[in-house]
Amino acid sequence: MKRQDNISENEARMRLTSLCAQAEHCSFEMEEKLRKWGVDEEVQARIMAYLIDERYIDDERYSRAYVKDKIRYGKWGRRKIEQGLFLKHIDRAVVKEVLDEVDDEEYLQVLRPLVKAKWRATKADSDYERSAKVIKYALSKGYTFDIIRQCIDGADEHDFEDGDDD
Repeated sequence: MKRQDNISENEARMRLTSLCAQAEHCSFEMEEKLRKWGVDEEVQARIMAYLIDERYIDDERYSRAYVKDKIRYGKWGRRKIEQGLFLKHIDRAVVKEVLDEVDDEEYLQVLRPLVKAKWRATKADSDYERSAKVIKYALSKGYTFDIIRQCIDGADEHDFEDGDDD
């Protein structure tokens, strides 16, 4: 995006409130926008204070929405979500609190179909090799090894058999 040095405080505040009214955003994203627009640091502080005071941005609310979306739609695990929120500069205490609210069963409900589909689609010479590939895949999605093992160990043999009997 082109740098816009002549943006007024009121215009910047209006643009950001409009963005925040359309979707959840974190404070880091809004600060980045202000920096890209070349807004003076003192003005940035006033605008950020306004956005926070008026509850246009709330990092805890943003984190809850982020976690919910990434689990349900992105099929992400705890570690990948943690990393994404870290990149958004969300406070670690907020991240921990929000992630602790998600129980392991919810992760298992998302992970089981992923593992099942990956198991069926993975070509390997042995079940051991196939299992290693599936574990590597699940780890890349951000799931912890203990949840992955729980999912694989808890599955019946017929859950992973080839076939279209879903």
